[in-house]
Amino acid sequence: MKVSAKDTQGRCVIFDTLRRGKIGPILHVHLKMGEWFYVLDGEFKFQVDEEIMRLKTGDTLFVPRNVKHAFVKTSEGAARLIVMHQPAGTMEEYFRTASKMPDQRPEARKELAAKNDTIFVGGRLDPD
Repeated sequence: MKVSAKDTQGRCVIFDTLRRGKIGPILHVHLKMGEWFYVLDGEFKFQVDEEIMRLKTGDTLFVPRNVKHAFVKTSEGAARLIVMHQPAGTMEEYFRTASKMPDQRPEARKELAAKNDTIFVGGRLDPD
């Protein structure tokens, strides 16, 4: 985490994520927050609603609340993605709790996600 919700009075939270595998979150919606992405290094495939787009180092994308979205790393090697949720909501707690769960399958995380403004609405993107 680069900026905590505590630092912004809940206005946003910013994460610096290191992506090693060609995997990403399943298609989901945030009901109360928008999500901004900045590709610091590497390449990613994003789905926003029905649109598929490719982002590379230096590209940004904002996904408004109530819009389904997912992403997957497509480049070789490690990649970095800066992610901001706005407002912060409870995303810090969600990631902290989810990262400690022994079962990382989406089915196991679905209830926790729903309690934290994240509704799963589909599967994972193929990095093709």
